[in-house]
Amino acid sequence: MLAQVSPWYAHAAQRLDTAPPHALTAPVRMEWSTHPGLGPGAEILGLDLRRKHVLELGCGPGHNVAHLAKHHQARVTGVDLVGLQIRRARSHYGHIDGATFAAGHVLHHLQATGQTFDAIYSVFGAVGLVAPELLLAAISRRLKPGGVLAFSVPHPARAGRHPSMDDRSREDYVTMPDHTRLPIARWEFDARRWGAHLAHTGLRITSALELSHPRRDPWPTTLLITARKR
Repeated sequence: MLAQVSPWYAHAAQRLDTAPPHALTAPVRMEWSTHPGLGPGAEILGLDLRRKHVLELGCGPGHNVAHLAKHHQARVTGVDLVGLQIRRARSHYGHIDGATFAAGHVLHHLQATGQTFDAIYSVFGAVGLVAPELLLAAISRRLKPGGVLAFSVPHPARAGRHPSMDDRSREDYVTMPDHTRLPIARWEFDARRWGAHLAHTGLRITSALELSHPRRDPWPTTLLITARKR
């Protein structure tokens, strides 16, 4: 029921109204930013992902899951809170071997599964939208030793904003397909604060990239962090 009253349910419902789901070809590139082609691709998850077990937290319509399964032969599970998104993802990419989609809260999924993963990632997904002290600990427990966590979040300094000075969430907005905006809670940390939270769970930052379009964005718009389990 909670998913059905969330902004994310409203977003998915509007998408379904304007673009009925149908089978798609897997994208040729993995994207971490809102600008296609900006920044790295799937290589930050590992140079050889064949038969590796990978988990996406907040998969939306499944584009990155499909890319990893099709072009890297990974075994990828995408989890999303909103069942409508999972319906879209299965309609788009259910025909691709190695791509699996599951509806549910990412914390519940991480706590319930007995599986461990070579890589876990989030692209404007659950990381930053779920309390970090809970989510990062759950991620760490499901990563294999040496496993990779990678996540992109809206840059805390985008559009002249400033990173949070404490560990509390603050109000942000998600833009709907019809251009209305609905409020959400988001944790907006800089790389240093993310690093401190990660360190508490046995994860160590290996890179922190600030991404922005060179001609469109006066501020960095995406913070992309990669960490590894000790």
